[in-house]
Amino acid sequence: MHDIRLIRDNPEPFVTGLIRRGSSKEAAQALLDKLLGLDDRRRAAIAAAQSVQERRNALSREVGEAKKAKDEARAQALMAEVAALKDRAPELEAEEREALAELDRELAAIPNTPLDAVPTGADEHDNVERHQHGAKRNYAFTPKQHFEIGEGLGLMDFETAAKLSGARFVVLKGQLARLERALGQFMLDVHTGEHGYTEVNPPLLVRDDAMFGTAQLPKFEDDQFSVTAGRAQADAAAGSHWLIPTAEVPLTNLVRESILSEEELPKRFTALTPCFRAEAGSAGRDTRGMIRQHQFTKVELVSITTPETSGEEHERMLAAAEEILKRLELHYRVVTLCTGDMGFASQKTYDIEVWLPGQDAYREISSCSVCGDFQARRMQARFRAAGAKQTRLVHTLNGSGTAVGRALVAVLETWQNADGSVTIPPVLRPYMMGQTTVEAVA
Repeated sequence: MHDIRLIRDNPEPFVTGLIRRGSSKEAAQALLDKLLGLDDRRRAAIAAAQSVQERRNALSREVGEAKKAKDEARAQALMAEVAALKDRAPELEAEEREALAELDRELAAIPNTPLDAVPTGADEHDNVERHQHGAKRNYAFTPKQHFEIGEGLGLMDFETAAKLSGARFVVLKGQLARLERALGQFMLDVHTGEHGYTEVNPPLLVRDDAMFGTAQLPKFEDDQFSVTAGRAQADAAAGSHWLIPTAEVPLTNLVRESILSEEELPKRFTALTPCFRAEAGSAGRDTRGMIRQHQFTKVELVSITTPETSGEEHERMLAAAEEILKRLELHYRVVTLCTGDMGFASQKTYDIEVWLPGQDAYREISSCSVCGDFQARRMQARFRAAGAKQTRLVHTLNGSGTAVGRALVAVLETWQNADGSVTIPPVLRPYMMGQTTVEAVA
């Protein structure tokens, strides 16, 4: 969320950022004028309220002087003016609240402004490749897609999942269920044992303010799943929650409404959780398979840092996510997202795209973003340097370390064999009780 004071004091970077995000110059200027107009209205109400209070205080003193001088007529006139001003004060307070609420609504709907290093572009076609790791494998057969492999093994069942829950769900069985669990455990072990992340088992249900804090609300409400407690509950509103779209939400909100010491930073959290997304804008896209589902598993990485170290932390987080794919011996590339393809809260984002032989395409498997103080301002998350009186907003970062379901897809397609079996990557075999292949159910 943006700070209206910073916008007022230095509007040019704000307008430039909106234009780079795809806004026209005219629309960006109109939005700036609207924000400043709302802030002017709020400030005018505050100034008027202060003036009223000062006048009431002065009149009260004059009432005392009039009474002391036994000038009852003047005292009564002054008291009538005090009463009128007293009635005016709530009106001004309401006007301030209304202007502030409208200003906050407008600010909450504006995306973060990109860093200068982010390439300007309209969509994914303008993303810039940063580097690649490994190479595409050669197969002596035509590689299959993951759902063909899984269904051929008899261990991936979309039909039964549809009977249970509808489209965009899957039932994994036997060794594929174990393999997905192995992937998640492997990722957690690497991130906690080698990369310094603290494992967290967070709630999967969160309240509005947590979703607002990481900018899922209000703009992306249609992409979320909301749940309400049973009908018998007396206060239905108290039972209203959201299923997390990613563990970024609870992990980042661990520091909401708090003041940390600089010595506590950086804080690094990781979690392996189910995630839930409505995929509201994905009609017709990836309708087969596990690429785009309403429920999926992901290992999330979250960092809380100082402004001075967030750029370095972004590179560190990317390296941590890459290490997972390297050990799984998967071919991938890293791209820097352009301004038109970045997430709402991001200042800069790296996507890791894994190569899927069956699809003959790169697909996103991790997205690592630095958000600056955009989320921290919404959460009121601050820190204080040693000896400093003033607090400062922390910087937040988040990334997939990685998406477990998509990692399973990549393993199936990359490590598939001509007979329909799948070789288990060596790094996962300790988690699979030494098993080396996944074969069809007899």
